[in-house]
Amino acid sequence: MKHIKVADLMTDEVVSVAPETAFKDVAKLLAQYGVSGLPVLDDEDRVVGVVSQTDLLARMAPASHPLQEGDAPAGPPTARDVMSAPAVTVRADETAGDAARLMTRRGIERLPVVDEEDRLVGIVTRRDLLRLFVRPDSEIRRRVADEVLAEVLDVPLGDIDVHVVDGIVTLEGRVERRSQLPALLRLVEQLDGVVAVTSRVTARTDDTPTARAGRAGHALMW
Repeated sequence: MKHIKVADLMTDEVVSVAPETAFKDVAKLLAQYGVSGLPVLDDEDRVVGVVSQTDLLARMAPASHPLQEGDAPAGPPTARDVMSAPAVTVRADETAGDAARLMTRRGIERLPVVDEEDRLVGIVTRRDLLRLFVRPDSEIRRRVADEVLAEVLDVPLGDIDVHVVDGIVTLEGRVERRSQLPALLRLVEQLDGVVAVTSRVTARTDDTPTARAGRAGHALMW
């Protein structure tokens, strides 16, 4: 089964900064492009950190330890001084679902996308991932019928009716074996764009371990 990859949703034209970029220049870029964070790249385009609006605001807060007499004043801050490191990144070939879970777990709005050598190739945001849930119902229905029922479970055409409304999938019909039911539900739930699944599917035969054990015991009694 095919899942949407991060590469399918990411933006490949990314504004980035170097570790030596001045604090004020970072702030200007954030405002100019209307973004909440920028990846920080080394000389080989590897992501070494991310500098966000939150990082800048924290730096602008009054120092908790003011300079004492005789202390040398610090130089102008740079991206290296304020960035969050190491950067939380995602690979282009990972699924969009994996990226969404990572964002939620780490509480971040965007993820730099990197290749096998950790070089920046794009960026994916929460807004990009929301596109998963605005997929046409007709496309979801086609994927359920073609990829789940026909290709994976080998269910004959017409045995199960598939209805999709606003991303909610309703399944009605019958499969050959009861052991297919959990797989059917799990596979449909994992499809991109599916919000919920209602299954009214039954099975012609019960091939579960409990049923087989019961039939064996019954045969021994005779």
